[in-house]
Amino acid sequence: MSGTATPVMIAPPIRRSPLPDIGAALVWIHTPEKMPHAEAARKRFAFEEIFTIQVTRARERAENDTQSSFPIKDGADHAERFLSTIPFSPTSAQKRAIKDILDNFSSPHPMARLLEGDVGSGKTLVAATSAHAVVNSRPPNRQSGTLQVAYMAPTEILAQQHFQSFIEFFSHLPINIALMTGSGCKKFPSKVSKGKATDISRAQLLKWVASGEIAMLVGTHALIQKAVKFQHLAFCIVDEQHRFGTRQRRALAHKGDAAPHFLSMTATPIPRTLALTIYGDLDISVLDELPPGRAKVKTVIVTKEKRAEAYESVRRELASGRQAFVICPRIEEPDPAKIHALQAKSAKAEAKRLQKDIFPEFRIGLLHGSVKPAEKDEVMRQFAAHEIDILVATSVVEVGINVPNATVMLIEGAERFGLAQLHQLRGRIMRSSHPPHCFLLPETAGEVAMKRLRALEKSDDGFKLAEADLENRGAGDLFGRQQWGVTDLGMEALKNPRLIAAARAEAQKLVAKDPSLSNYPALAQRVASAGQELHGE
Repeated sequence: MSGTATPVMIAPPIRRSPLPDIGAALVWIHTPEKMPHAEAARKRFAFEEIFTIQVTRARERAENDTQSSFPIKDGADHAERFLSTIPFSPTSAQKRAIKDILDNFSSPHPMARLLEGDVGSGKTLVAATSAHAVVNSRPPNRQSGTLQVAYMAPTEILAQQHFQSFIEFFSHLPINIALMTGSGCKKFPSKVSKGKATDISRAQLLKWVASGEIAMLVGTHALIQKAVKFQHLAFCIVDEQHRFGTRQRRALAHKGDAAPHFLSMTATPIPRTLALTIYGDLDISVLDELPPGRAKVKTVIVTKEKRAEAYESVRRELASGRQAFVICPRIEEPDPAKIHALQAKSAKAEAKRLQKDIFPEFRIGLLHGSVKPAEKDEVMRQFAAHEIDILVATSVVEVGINVPNATVMLIEGAERFGLAQLHQLRGRIMRSSHPPHCFLLPETAGEVAMKRLRALEKSDDGFKLAEADLENRGAGDLFGRQQWGVTDLGMEALKNPRLIAAARAEAQKLVAKDPSLSNYPALAQRVASAGQELHGE
């Protein structure tokens, strides 16, 4: 077939590659004469999809790099001074990430960076060090005041925890730190109670943010509401990026007279091919080592015969003043009339059973996705305050709970979760120096499922587990197909690093030559629709 059959959209890279043109690919995908034809057609359409995503991301990055940012001077000196005030040394990985960010700060264009760190790798310290450099910088042509930092967290309880962390980090500085969530607003320091935060009205906080009196604002989605206007927003930090959509991220970024530096943080280890595709517009820093003193989690697969022993281990931890999680795959019990219903333990029924039959002497709480936000925050607050001993939950606790006293976890139906998700869940109990224990209780003992669980039993390296999960299950299972706006074919392509690298290189080359895609109207149209579909929620 002639090259003219190839659509305008991806003509340049396709014509230079051994992939079939559109006519041949359509025939081979539907009626292949031999297996290599079918494989070549699938590869061609996979390349087309990944290439479109890469062009979308390359254009977003090119647009970012045309904008101006606030100058942040002497960042390295500010960082050094801040790190000298904390009682421990940063890891080599943390030092590298801090240097990456400070180097970006010295650029005239806004930073666009993803900080990817395994559970407990110390992302907050990196964020605090870089934020310290910003709040110690003056706005342009001013002898007083500071540049502003916005920190957006995925849940109210996490926003409150970060607010407290930043108060501890920055209490020695003459700056105002504030918290804004759906439940209310706080400001530190209080004018009345020295060394404490005080409740303030939303209207007053908005006024102070707009006048530049608040140097650091911590909050939830409340930060991206239209009413929130900053005077000199120089740095945005978004915790758990994939919980927020790209549009929400942009809404936060466009809240000042210059474009702020942007740091997205995630504790979900992401395979490199997926990171380079989904976050193709961001530079990537990786925290791949844990701070010294963090206890390593002991993970054990528990057979039905050993369940009682696992309960006794939990009881011992609780008796010594610790807390526990019990994770279930479902919220409600399956309908027995539905043959194909997932026959798995439900959080609601398990909470009742554990309270009645197994742990009657302990306080048990319940948390799942159907709980209203205010009620969810209250349950999380009770657990954090040790008013609950055992929290029975679905995977809703994967993000947003930091309770160092919780050191033991039981995961029912463990084979029903992805490896990366299981690793993320057990990260909830890796927050202290006390040895944590994670018990995996599979309902079935299939060979493939047990192989995956044994990998978790042997390894606590989230990045290796994410790569293994991508290989075994595919990125769609790993992160949820709907989460990324990528088809099964595109997800399959993520297992092919060479194809990803080729698509990325071709996309960057094309956008550098023709940023508006004026020579490729069909591609421009597809990129526009891809930009709307692609999100990280």
